[in-house]
Amino acid sequence: MTQHTHRDHDHRGHPGENHAHAHAHQHAHQHGHDADFDWEALSGHLEREAELHTPAVTGAARWLGGLLDGTPVRRVLDVGSGPGVVAGLLAEAFPAAEVVAVDQSEALLERARTRSAGRVGTRRADLPADFGTLGTADLVWSGNAIHHLGDQQAALTALAGTLRPGGLLAVAERGLPARYLPRDLGLGRPGLQARLDAAHEEVFAAMRESVPDAVAVVEDWPAMLAAAGLVPGGTRTFLVDRPAPLDAPAREFLHVQLSRRREQFGDVLDEDDLAVLDALLDREAPTGILARPDAFYLTALTVHTARAAGGADAAGA
Repeated sequence: MTQHTHRDHDHRGHPGENHAHAHAHQHAHQHGHDADFDWEALSGHLEREAELHTPAVTGAARWLGGLLDGTPVRRVLDVGSGPGVVAGLLAEAFPAAEVVAVDQSEALLERARTRSAGRVGTRRADLPADFGTLGTADLVWSGNAIHHLGDQQAALTALAGTLRPGGLLAVAERGLPARYLPRDLGLGRPGLQARLDAAHEEVFAAMRESVPDAVAVVEDWPAMLAAAGLVPGGTRTFLVDRPAPLDAPAREFLHVQLSRRREQFGDVLDEDDLAVLDALLDREAPTGILARPDAFYLTALTVHTARAAGGADAAGA
């Protein structure tokens, strides 16, 4: 799951319906709400994205280790693991622990097994239905997964129930969207990146509305973790900064990302912006994303933490 949990999604958003719901439906398929989605085809893109975020995840894992100082870490769950990049990093950070990648997609779990060479276990699970079957853990990581579940508060409460005394729940949600285009590309109107971000927010909001059994909640993650019966342990944000010029794998990732944006936001963006996207996707043009010397990658991962009762007092941020 790209650290995205894969849920079955309802099928509002057929031709002729409100375009926001149509895009929410497409967003759901892109992120895995359809059990029949071809995750194997997208797995390489998900791996490249997670690999770009490795510095931030590594920094977050070190921070979590400090929060858990004095608490033995014997078992770690990565809930919504996708192809297992983060699970592998957690295995490196907690070498004495059993690390288990949990995902709905068997294709992505197979990639996780291949990547880990035996260092990471895997568990296929339907979420949130199978939260109660995952066993207990000293650390539970969930990256960009909870927002795909209808009742986010109930999901956090269920994950809190898997923690051993003194265990830590770490939830990576929102942060800052990735930026990779200069404000003025020399193509079309300046500010394309901001308009892509706005389109994504519109689609994301529609996706949340159309998730089965969606419950509206103020997304104050520390307060939600406290409502789950945990003691908030601090929030910290970790930067991913890949300055221009980017290497070839990062450019290929951005090419796929822009291609997906072109497909997802075709009814949201105007014709001029769509034409600029087409120019950026041109593999032969010097102004395309594969050749531009000014393409960069900048984003931030925000991690919210909370402790179960019975262990050392939670540390602050």
